[in-house]
Amino acid sequence: MKIALMDSGIGLLAAAAAVRRLRPDAHLVLSSDPDGMPWGPRTPEDLAERALTVARAAAAHRPDALIVACNTASVHALPALRAALEPGLPVVGTVPAIKPAAAGGGRVAIWATPATTGSPYQRRLIADFADGVQVTEVPCPGLADAVQWADEAGVARAVAAAAALTPSDVRAVVLGCTHYELVAGRIRAAVAQGRPDGLPPVVLHGSAVAVATQALRRAGGRPAPSAAPDGGLTVLLSGRGSELPTEARAYTEGRLLEAVKPVTRAH
Repeated sequence: MKIALMDSGIGLLAAAAAVRRLRPDAHLVLSSDPDGMPWGPRTPEDLAERALTVARAAAAHRPDALIVACNTASVHALPALRAALEPGLPVVGTVPAIKPAAAGGGRVAIWATPATTGSPYQRRLIADFADGVQVTEVPCPGLADAVQWADEAGVARAVAAAAALTPSDVRAVVLGCTHYELVAGRIRAAVAQGRPDGLPPVVLHGSAVAVATQALRRAGGRPAPSAAPDGGLTVLLSGRGSELPTEARAYTEGRLLEAVKPVTRAH
């Protein structure tokens, strides 16, 4: 089995690691766009064009499914990607985990990029899946960029700033950008500071496991975590075959991907 993932940068690592844990025998194709990132400031038309280029680079390796491991690309480019690639290649988008977060009851915070926070898209998701739930939208300027470049000081500043905007009695935090899942532990620790005594720990809701499971299903497979850990890894940077970026190795998810089998260079 071969599963491809795409993003502007290393935000795809969380979903890739989730696929690796569910199917250690699956070959992964990671297609990102360092030449064109960040995608957030681009117009929807420009973003869709970049996303199509990155997706086609991955599709050339004939994967069984493609994960759009980027919230922004899923909002603006998913219809174009599906029109171009399906039904031959199943395309799985990423949606913030607002529905499961709201289902647990209690107050919910959604951490997202400034462009996504307050957007009609996010407001629709809140209306559809969190009606009647107290929801606080928390903008996180600079966090995705700091994660992308493994900037520890930048991550610490951005996480602290977002935590200060998060209600102390929040029950769940939705990670509305795939990059944020790479620093989930730091987010959990920051939100826990100053939390009133007696409240249960905050639950973080990411999308990685859900999209990984959906991709396996769309590819005609199912989880097999005890499978032989011999899955390969192909890395494409703006279409060029490469090794994993240095920044990816700063995270547990990136190191997990390389631990299974040496990277297969694409030519």
